[in-house]
Amino acid sequence: MSERHIHMAGHVTERHITRPGQGGDRDVFEYALLRVVPRIERGECVNAGVLLYCRARAYVGARTHLDEARLLALDPGADVAGVRAALGAVERVCAGGEGAGQAARDDAGRRFRWLIAPRSTIVQPGPVHTGLTADPVAETERLLDLLVR
Repeated sequence: MSERHIHMAGHVTERHITRPGQGGDRDVFEYALLRVVPRIERGECVNAGVLLYCRARAYVGARTHLDEARLLALDPGADVAGVRAALGAVERVCAGGEGAGQAARDDAGRRFRWLIAPRSTIVQPGPVHTGLTADPVAETERLLDLLVR
């Protein structure tokens, strides 16, 4: 059955369940925001990028955009060059190849899982969310426009 009625707090909603072969030309993807937290003790952050992984297409990609004015509003002494270097490193790990360092030997899924692992550094991944897409590359750009720029 592709639709199921669920009763929640007196409301009836429809839930669509996608099974293999029912998603049309769309595939499941996972994504996480990249956040810049210039002063860890304060917890304030600026969204600076998107990581996206689509297992069906063996795709992992990152797009970044650092709004320097926002970052400096949170911490006037922030190391902007260091943050840009860290964001560039994330993009290189996603791209694979020689620029990915030791991660070059890992498949797309392992690189994504490593990048979304919690860390207490200035550039941190946010929670992972899911969706459906026919074009993971375009979806990465769309999410960057929607959630970062």
